[in-house]
Amino acid sequence: MTATLAPDKMKANQEKFCGREREFAYKFNVGSQCFELTVPLKFPVQENPSNLHGRLMLLHNLPCFIESDLKESLNHFIEEESLRDYDREAEAALEALKSGEVDVHQLTSAWAKTYAETTLEHARPEEPSWDEDFADVYHDLIHSPASETLLNLEHNYFVSISELIGERDVELKKLRERQGAEMDKVMQELGKSLTDQDVNSLAAQHFESQQVLENKWTNELKQSTAIQKQEYQEWVIKLHQDLKNPNNQSISEEIKVQPSQFRESVEANGRIYEDQRKLEESFTIHLGAQLKTMHNLRLLRADMLDFCKYKRDHRSGVKLHRLQTALSLYSASLCGLVLLVDNRINSYSGIKRDFATVCQECTDFHFPRIEEQLEIVQQVVLYARTQRKSKLKEPNGCRLDKDMKTGASTDSGNYIGGSDDKAKNIERNYSNILPGEFYITRHSNLSEIHVAFHLCVDDNVRSGNITARDPAIMGLRNILKVCCTHDITTISIPLLLVHDMSEEMTIPWCLRRAELVFKCVKGFMMEMASWDGGISRTVQFLVPQSISEEMFYQLSNMLPQIFRVSSTLTLTSKH
Repeated sequence: MTATLAPDKMKANQEKFCGREREFAYKFNVGSQCFELTVPLKFPVQENPSNLHGRLMLLHNLPCFIESDLKESLNHFIEEESLRDYDREAEAALEALKSGEVDVHQLTSAWAKTYAETTLEHARPEEPSWDEDFADVYHDLIHSPASETLLNLEHNYFVSISELIGERDVELKKLRERQGAEMDKVMQELGKSLTDQDVNSLAAQHFESQQVLENKWTNELKQSTAIQKQEYQEWVIKLHQDLKNPNNQSISEEIKVQPSQFRESVEANGRIYEDQRKLEESFTIHLGAQLKTMHNLRLLRADMLDFCKYKRDHRSGVKLHRLQTALSLYSASLCGLVLLVDNRINSYSGIKRDFATVCQECTDFHFPRIEEQLEIVQQVVLYARTQRKSKLKEPNGCRLDKDMKTGASTDSGNYIGGSDDKAKNIERNYSNILPGEFYITRHSNLSEIHVAFHLCVDDNVRSGNITARDPAIMGLRNILKVCCTHDITTISIPLLLVHDMSEEMTIPWCLRRAELVFKCVKGFMMEMASWDGGISRTVQFLVPQSISEEMFYQLSNMLPQIFRVSSTLTLTSKH
């Protein structure tokens, strides 16, 4: 400890005694012959002595009857030589202190600083965070009579944003129609009075006009949501403070629900979602060898985004169906959803764009906007890729690279799957993620979920030859592990690992894929018992809405054959 905390002179003494090679000698007899094993060891020994002993036995093909004695001798040699080094370092440090080469005051200051930083009783108390304070206040209010008022206030803000989005869509539609008419006229004159260059110039002008209009509305929506969030949080804090004051007579009026004040958005804006007919089957299962845990399984024919879209009750305006989601926002019973995305971290296309659109329709009063969260994820991915590349350049990089190519799992829980081509993809673009990896976004403004897992998949999931070691399957395993460690008790999974059906997805294809996912998820759920001690959870398997009823009921009949479904008992009385 002295040498570690000492200034440069004492560190020089430490380096003087460290880094030396010493020869370990071991003699043993085989019959009438005497052998001697000599191994140079560099001190301090960084490798585990047990691992070093195993390597010596293997590399030198040593007889098994000397294994225990060799291990004991090696441990004794390393311990003895290390103690000698420590003694020499301590003696050199004391000599430097006695001779005045080391400043006593500087040394004691370094010791005091290190002790204060590593001892809990001297640590500074953590300053309360605004987010944590607001979370506590909101949790108290949502479990009080003011909960209905909170939900109705959120609804009013939602209607305001919906109207703004409706105005944006109308203006963009008019612009596109006008530009389309202009382009039609130009195309009619193409080859007569106009050239291809004129057409390209007009197309560039149209694109620039659209970008300007879209940026204008984006900034306006961003500003509106920021104002709403600030107003909402200030109102929540003020209401909580007023509730603590028993002498305040205006509280009952402040939290009273007044339906006449609620606003309903206009039906004509087309932003009201109609619930399509859903098919649903529910099952109760027990998993585990000795200590069995009960879980709930649901098979649904529905759109993934149905769990995200902000629905409303037109009669009262109160979001009663969102009450449970709000009550469990800061609890140990969170709800999650798995979205299948490509390898780019953005919200520009496909289901990522649809999901971002739903997120933008209502202000998130607790977490950053979806765009801000994706920016943070992008920065983390870039940092992780840079760190990984630097590790691959180290001497043990070959072993790490081999693990990546064979589908190893990282310590952080994100699956690193792939092949040589996918490993090379890291070199091509650091900002992309690999199949099987996922990133997480948090939400308080969605209908029935709090957490979204964005699982990266490639075109391989549309083929019929994936196995239980496929990156998408292993990604599901890691997602379930995160659910166990972060109190997510309800998770919705796309059963067929696709969001939309296509021609190649025949009935046999669907049955094979569903069987694979059912069996893998069952195995992962049995692992959960060792991860969380056996907590009851709800897993929802979703299939696309375009699937037929016949196919749905075939999948429904398959589920109880794979999982152990609880049987019901019918009690009859004897007369």
